[in-house]
Amino acid sequence: MISIPLSWYLVVAAGLFCIGLYGVLSRRNAINVLMSIELMLNAVNINLVAFWRYGMLAGLSGMVFAIFVITLAAAEAAIGLALIIAIYRSRDTVIVEEVDMLKW
Repeated sequence: MISIPLSWYLVVAAGLFCIGLYGVLSRRNAINVLMSIELMLNAVNINLVAFWRYGMLAGLSGMVFAIFVITLAAAEAAIGLALIIAIYRSRDTVIVEEVDMLKW
C-alpha cells in the first residue's frame, strides 16, 4: 500500500487556509465571509486528522478534536446565518461594511 506523505496533507491544508483567509479579508458579502471561515475550519480538520494519523500517540485524540471542530463549524454556520437573515430583514443588505448597528 502506497502511503501519502504528511507534507502533502499539510500543503493542501495550507492552501485551503490561505484561500479561506483571502476570502475573509477580501469579500464584502457576509455569506461569502462565512463560507471562507468554513474553508479555514476544514483546513484545520485536515491538519488535525493528518497529525493524528502520522503521530505516535495512541487513541483517537485527533479524531475527537476534528469532530469537535465540525460541531463548532455547524454551530457557527447556524448562528451566523441566523444573524445574517436578521440583519438583512432590518437593513436590507448583507454587505459587511454597510452594517453599522452599533453606531447611532
